[in-house]
Amino acid sequence: MNFTQSFRLAVKSLLTSKMRALLTMLGIIIGVAAVIIITSLGNGMQNYMNRQFDQLGANLIQVQIWGLGGGMSSRTVDPDDMYALVDKYPQYLAGVSPYVSVRSLVRHGSDEYERTSIYGVSEFFYDAQRNQVLSGSKLGEGRFLSYVDVERYQNVCVIGSYLAQDAFGGDALGKSITISGTPFTVIGVMEEYADSTEGSSDDVIFIPYGNAMRLNGTGWVDLYLFSSADKDTSNLAKGIIESRLYKTFQTDDAYYIMSSAEMMDAMDSMLNTLMAILVLIAAISLLVGGIGIMNIMLVSVTERTREIGIRKSLGAKRRDIRSQFIIEAGTTSAIGGVIGIALGILMANVLTNVIALVLGTGNDGFVAVPTLTGIAVSFGVSVGVGILFGYLPANKAARLNPIDALRYD
Repeated sequence: MNFTQSFRLAVKSLLTSKMRALLTMLGIIIGVAAVIIITSLGNGMQNYMNRQFDQLGANLIQVQIWGLGGGMSSRTVDPDDMYALVDKYPQYLAGVSPYVSVRSLVRHGSDEYERTSIYGVSEFFYDAQRNQVLSGSKLGEGRFLSYVDVERYQNVCVIGSYLAQDAFGGDALGKSITISGTPFTVIGVMEEYADSTEGSSDDVIFIPYGNAMRLNGTGWVDLYLFSSADKDTSNLAKGIIESRLYKTFQTDDAYYIMSSAEMMDAMDSMLNTLMAILVLIAAISLLVGGIGIMNIMLVSVTERTREIGIRKSLGAKRRDIRSQFIIEAGTTSAIGGVIGIALGILMANVLTNVIALVLGTGNDGFVAVPTLTGIAVSFGVSVGVGILFGYLPANKAARLNPIDALRYD
């Protein structure tokens, strides 16, 4: 028989016992579907994280400074040093903003907001061209902090959408809010970025970093946000910052520098490693499916021993018998692979909607993306598993003695 005849015979054999065929293919179906789901979720998460980093800006460089002795050593850097570095290398560094976290009680009238995040930043923290701050959210009303606000330590602030609604009923511009007993005038309101609830990314206040340092009672800044002139100069900009800090501290244990590009690469690497581990775990189902195919093919050989004897007596050679059973095993695994691919794509779409609902990102957020490469590899592996595990039963059938096979009852 040629390939077409063997294939038709294999399909006929599967249709003769549909339930047994389905149970035989179950391991392949589950394994292929699991691989498709995992790779789809991994690709979706990778794309989602890359979009988040793109929103923050591919040129962003974060500098964490521990210093020597918590700022009490003579070897220290201050915001003026960082500004001087930007002025010295404008072709590589576009700007810098100190980033000072303040732990303080926020009040408006009799209401207290204990979970509100307060950050001291400079005017560079806001990108007017993109209408976006370095943390990703956009300005909705009013204006952001200006150079004059920062230079003169003016008690002004920009608040998140949660405070604007909860404290001011949506009419916050020009009103005052109290931080550690000091009234700050609201000059801007950020657009809703998270879910506009207490403690979320929308429950935030931005004030001039000098005011934040006063509220903390310290002159020490441990975090700076730089921006390189463009994406291509990011590594050079990072090197300039490293050189400046090493010159001061004489050790690289006093600071840590990471660019957005490095963060993206690190996250992609961790995600790829996690995906590889999960795919290997899912591949165990394919191994189980292959064992199931081998088992059922051994049973099939036993059931069709007399048929094999008749074919051999009519002139069928060993390779003919072997190819027939290998094609049958491959067909079984291929059909299981197709069903698994369809199930995996369906589940990926379902999980896309579930995760988007949980994250609250809508249609522009997380999307599980099945790839043609993942689908092709999954299908190829499923067929390969069927052929591999079907070879032993096929070889057993091919080596049967025709006389003994005809006598088999």
